[in-house]
Amino acid sequence: MTETAARTAKVALVGDRSPNVVSHTRVPLLLDALAARDRLVLDAYWIPSEDAGVEDAVRGFDAVWVLPGSPYRSEAGVLAAIRTAREEGIPFLGTCGGFQHALLEFARNVCGLTRVAHAENDPDADDFLIAPLACSLVGHEGVVTIEPGSLAQSVIGSERTVERYFCAYGPSRHLDSLRAHGLRLSGHDEDGHVRIVELPGHPFFLASLFQPELYGDGSRPHPIVRALARAAVEHAARKQRQPM
Repeated sequence: MTETAARTAKVALVGDRSPNVVSHTRVPLLLDALAARDRLVLDAYWIPSEDAGVEDAVRGFDAVWVLPGSPYRSEAGVLAAIRTAREEGIPFLGTCGGFQHALLEFARNVCGLTRVAHAENDPDADDFLIAPLACSLVGHEGVVTIEPGSLAQSVIGSERTVERYFCAYGPSRHLDSLRAHGLRLSGHDEDGHVRIVELPGHPFFLASLFQPELYGDGSRPHPIVRALARAAVEHAARKQRQPM
């Protein structure tokens, strides 16, 4: 097997692609930079939220990245893609809206909180897991403190980072239940609000409310993006080693 083949992976980009979402326009730059700088070649396919709920929509991929751009046209489709990645050990990254929906999927399908809702998607619901932030983070940059020994800390290489947001919603209730059922809340802002989560025991499951896509000018991918790419190529290499 050549080194090039061993470092190539197929990645599902889940979201409703739009030229008006800055993070979406950054993706081609990030993919080019990963290939040129890190020799991590990602064969990326956009999967609209409506299509993500189709059976096997993300099976066969080496990673699933749920990108910003909420409200998605299909909440159910995004949740189905996240569940497949979580249950089947497919490397997963959720950013901004992807972070919010990763929490929603875990709360409903692991914690049994079947009635929790995202206020942006269902403003008349009785129980919001994801609620409007007291202070909108749209266009905001802030410090995130990361738990020592966490996946996030190993990826970023520091226990403190400054990140960019474009978000007006975040997690509010039921955080103790999420934690009790195994989700690690590994990054917090200066007010103690959750900004990074991960799933111990999964090959790679990481989600951030901030947008690593907005790091720099796109020519040097954020460490979280590089980590997803590495996890994807490792997943692809494991599949190739498995007996037919």
